[in-house]
Amino acid sequence: MRLKLAVAGKGGVGKTTLSAALARALARRGEPVMAVDADPNNCLGRALGFPESTLRLVKPLSEMREELAALAGTSEGGGFFSINPPVEQLLSDYQIEHDGVSLLVMGTIDEPGAGCVCPESAILKALVRHLVGLEQTAVIMDMEAGLEHLGRGTARHIGALLIVTEPAPASARTATRIGRLARGLGLQVAGVVINKANSPGDEEKVRPYLEEVDIIASLPFDPAIAASETAVPSGPYAQAVEKLLADVSAMAAGARA
Repeated sequence: MRLKLAVAGKGGVGKTTLSAALARALARRGEPVMAVDADPNNCLGRALGFPESTLRLVKPLSEMREELAALAGTSEGGGFFSINPPVEQLLSDYQIEHDGVSLLVMGTIDEPGAGCVCPESAILKALVRHLVGLEQTAVIMDMEAGLEHLGRGTARHIGALLIVTEPAPASARTATRIGRLARGLGLQVAGVVINKANSPGDEEKVRPYLEEVDIIASLPFDPAIAASETAVPSGPYAQAVEKLLADVSAMAAGARA
């Protein structure tokens, strides 16, 4: 089973940049890798360097209400729908590829009420279950903070969750909340990644606000990345990502053993 990794954090902390860097690193190893953009901002394609002309043609699956309703079996009306629909066709029809990385722009669905399960959301969750079950494909999921696509049946297949934070109290508090939600789903939390670190003291700055989650890595501030969402990480940042990937891969392998 290849690595299945979800990346989450407060908006703006750099989780999309990290997700793209991890996907690129896996592709350089020659591994088949699927990058899943499950954040409503849909920026992962740009971070991966996909041509803008290609991205303009891509519509998030979450916006394809008619297609998802048909797949769920509700296009003809009625109040019942399949919670385990066949989703393989979605992959073949809507994934795009660039520089060795496949991308699926999934988006997110705001469900109409607490506890409500709509057909479209059921389809996307079924798609996640299918993706994490693909033994020969590594999966990197760029999540929003709520982890709404992950349920108990899906989370147990994810190798680990990385929670990204800036060296700031508000961001670290969000990381703690995400960790609690993830553990409630039965998801293995690999740890917190401090992004945009300027000094060794940044870890100590946020540690008091991180409860029940460990710091697994610190990624240095990179001016090139800060200046452009399409910048390709290099130098110390890229080296730190490679080490992080090695550590998380070893952790996931150990958990499966």
